[in-house]
Amino acid sequence: MAQILDPLPPEQSGKILCCYINATSKIQVARISNIPNWYFERVVFPGQRLVFEAPRKGQLEIHTGMMASAILSDKIPCDRLMLDEPSVYEFDTDSSDEKDLINTRSIVQQINTKIGDTTKPLQILGLASVD
Repeated sequence: MAQILDPLPPEQSGKILCCYINATSKIQVARISNIPNWYFERVVFPGQRLVFEAPRKGQLEIHTGMMASAILSDKIPCDRLMLDEPSVYEFDTDSSDEKDLINTRSIVQQINTKIGDTTKPLQILGLASVD
C-alpha cells in the first residue's frame, strides 16, 4: 500500500501516489534522495510492485544489485510514476440510478462462437483378441 513508514516532511506539499515495478531478474534498491529531511529507500525484488507516496518533484533512483555492489541504473521523475486515482464520482453510492459504476467493465472477454452444429460423432474402434 502507500508509503507510511517515513512520512513526508510537513513543508512538502503536493504528494502523489506512485508505482514502480521491477521488471528485471535482479534485486533493486529504490531510493529518493533529492528531498531534504526525508529518507526513502526500499528493496524491490524481481517482479515486485512498489507503491509509495512521494513529492511531485521527487526523483526515484534505481540501483541494480550486483555481486557485493549496486549500480545506479536509472533515475525516474516521480510524476512519471504517478498512479491515476479514481474520481469520487466512480465510488458515489448515493446514485439515484442505483447503477453499479464499479462493475461496469467485463473482466472476462466474450468468446466468439460459431452458430450451428459443430459437434461430430466420436468413432470408437473395437479391439479383437486373436489366438
